[in-house]
Parts: sequence; structure tokens; C-alpha cells
Amino acid sequence: DQTLQDSLNFSQSVLQSVIIYKVHVYCIFSTGINVVKRKLASHDNLKITLEQTGDKFHVKEVSTFRTLEIDFTLGVNFEYSLADGTELTGSWVMEGDMLKGTFTRKDNGKVLITTRKVIGDELVQSYTYEGVEAKRIFKRS
Repeated sequence: DQTLQDSLNFSQSVLQSVIIYKVHVYCIFSTGINVVKRKLASHDNLKITLEQTGDKFHVKEVSTFRTLEIDFTLGVNFEYSLADGTELTGSWVMEGDMLKGTFTRKDNGKVLITTRKVIGDELVQSYTYEGVEAKRIFKRS
């Protein structure tokens, strides 16, 4: 279906309708993440709703632990808090057909890199922090 393919393409800014993704797979590629946080994250039942208009995004995150709505513009710094309360500041940019976020923790100045890319009917979100990589795969719902 061409309409589905068009609405899944970040790079052409045609993500004007709401696309909802629900977490399907959660993988940790290193043992550097606390066991308790890994277990909590694997049961958060996170659902992400993305809306894009030009270079502006509206993101709604609904999980077992919280509901959060974020508005941001590509390339513009904003503040964000992780589910565990960690405060970050940073921005998202487009790199080809991938959203890339670079965020700095306010408490220790360390950098978290995260990417979001639509592949087929999945949203693949990857994180890198202090050499530890994690990946979440969301299915379109």
C-alpha cells in the first residue's frame, strides 16, 4: 500500500498522520545496564505516538509508569526526563531517513545518543551510553 509506505517515511516529511508504535522487542547488547532497570524497561508496555509537521514533532509516550507529551523542532535544544527521573538536554536532527538525538545528562555531563528509524512497519530505536548499546523495536499498531 503506497499510502502506508509514504506515511512511514520520515525523510520526506510525510509523517503528517498519527503513527502509533507499541514496544515489541527490547534487547540489551551489553551487561552494563542495571538488572533492575532492565527488568522494569522490559515490562513498561511503552507505546509511542509520533506526529510530524515539517521540522516539528509531537511525541506521546504512554507506558505502565507514566504518560508524557513532548514537542520539539529539529535542531533545537530542549529538556527531557527519562522514566527514572534522569534529566537531559539535547536535540534531534535528521540524518537521511533516521532521527538522531544527542542528549547530555544534567547530573554528570555524559552523552546519550539515540536513533529512531522506520524499517517496514517497525520503529527501531537504539541507544548508546558509555559504550553500552540497547535497542527497542516497536510494531505499528
